[in-house]
Amino acid sequence: MREYSKDMDRHEAVLLTRELVRIPSHKYVEDRESKVAEFIYAYCKEKGLEVEYQQVEGKRRNVIARLRGKGTGKTLMFSGHIDTVPPYEMEYDDPYSGDIVDGYLLGRGCNDMKGAVACMITAMVNIKNSGKVLGGDIVLAAAVGEEEKSDGAAQVVKSGIKADGAIEGEPSSFGYSLGHRGLEWLEIKFIGKRAHGGTPELGINAISKAAKFIQKVETDLMPKMKERYDEYMGPDVMNFGYIHGGTAPSFVADICILQIDRRYIPGFTVADVIKEYQDIIDELKAEDPEFNAEITRMEENLMDDFDHAPLIPEPDSLIAKTVYNVLKEYTGKEPELMRRGWTDAGLLSTYGKIPTVVTGPGHIKWSHAKDEKIPVADLVNYTEIYTKIAEEFCK
Repeated sequence: MREYSKDMDRHEAVLLTRELVRIPSHKYVEDRESKVAEFIYAYCKEKGLEVEYQQVEGKRRNVIARLRGKGTGKTLMFSGHIDTVPPYEMEYDDPYSGDIVDGYLLGRGCNDMKGAVACMITAMVNIKNSGKVLGGDIVLAAAVGEEEKSDGAAQVVKSGIKADGAIEGEPSSFGYSLGHRGLEWLEIKFIGKRAHGGTPELGINAISKAAKFIQKVETDLMPKMKERYDEYMGPDVMNFGYIHGGTAPSFVADICILQIDRRYIPGFTVADVIKEYQDIIDELKAEDPEFNAEITRMEENLMDDFDHAPLIPEPDSLIAKTVYNVLKEYTGKEPELMRRGWTDAGLLSTYGKIPTVVTGPGHIKWSHAKDEKIPVADLVNYTEIYTKIAEEFCK
């Protein structure tokens, strides 16, 4: 594994990452990812890769690039998203500078995950330029929308693109992930009856009802969740992320809104998750005739055709073994098997039926951070890692 040197600043993956970072591609940009997609399309075409757009919504398009093999080996998919979160309150004067300082490339999206996309493209171009023709194809899916509803990755799956294995390039610090939990956001609306604070007995306090619900979830449901365990992702987990109720101290709250983030392991569905909370609501209703609550799935997290499904672990798959062997040989040590949050790999795995492993340059601590950055050395090293994975998998 190569340590940082000034020469790395001129490496093709580093230069490409800088260009991608300099093109804002978050939800508040007009046409969102369209300009960065156009850049990637033109770049891949110039470098001699087969490239096409895949329509998602309006001007929003995935970029699909291919390096054809002989037709005798396995097909590998490189998957990465080209949208980012907004810059929010970043520490840099220019969140899209792409500057290199003390061995780090700076800017929104460099770590999550334009750096990985640049490494994937550069690996494909390097293999092409070497004159080596692999047995199988390499397909790049540069997808829109992962930071919102993953409509880009959903379109990749719906398009029917096939692969024998996939790499999702989320930052992994030279480790890898074989599985992660599914993700669901739920909103529970507790309905009470408004009354003046001086006569609270005339009302029904929705905040109090929400408190009863929270307490019952903590005492009855959470212990059961801890008992469910997957060795690649841990147990079911949940978080009470937001609550708001009432209008003023002098009125009994007639409405209280509670929002929940739920992460579930394989074997459970969204319907199973909702039922667990509905059962608690039904129990509380049976105990208290004034208890009234409704569950809805939050629009911000809903896809048109899919759910935020788990990444199904396939430790015996060829792609899992290939990633493990390449990382171990390249770094000279046992690669860390990581647990992580949701990624587009869940769609490729559950709905695309493609064995998928997550590994990519950078560290997850810099994703969405005010000081987002990525080690220049990681970009150089991961270009070589992706190249070795492709050569081994597609041979």
